[in-house]
Amino acid sequence: MAFEPFKHKTIAVLNKKIETGRAMNALAHMALGLSRSVPQEQLRLQDYTDADEGRHPQISDIPFIILRATSEQLRKLRNEAIERNITHTDFTDTMIGETYIDQHENTKSTKEQDLTYFGVCMFGDWDEISALTKKFSLWR
Repeated sequence: MAFEPFKHKTIAVLNKKIETGRAMNALAHMALGLSRSVPQEQLRLQDYTDADEGRHPQISDIPFIILRATSEQLRKLRNEAIERNITHTDFTDTMIGETYIDQHENTKSTKEQDLTYFGVCMFGDWDEISALTKKFSLWR
């Protein structure tokens, strides 16, 4: 297999002030949603095979980097993604609750300025995504 340089990058930026379990839940929801919005060939999904011929399906060759920020930084990042037409998804505090119906209703009844962002996930051009996220630290 010949190495191909990366044209695209996947980044998740998570709210550093929320507990890890909630952050991982938000990440899972965003990654699922984002994967529906990106052409499959751009995700470079591959089956890996181990030495015992075991198959490890649908692993992306491209990096998926996880960073951290505050809710306000996430709001700004989301707005920049919208302005630049970057494929993205986000997750807010209104998206947790007893049922998915409650979550939809909570989100619909909350103004954007009152949302607490748990994360933003983006996929796009390597250089453009890097420029937008270079100020954030790695998730720890």
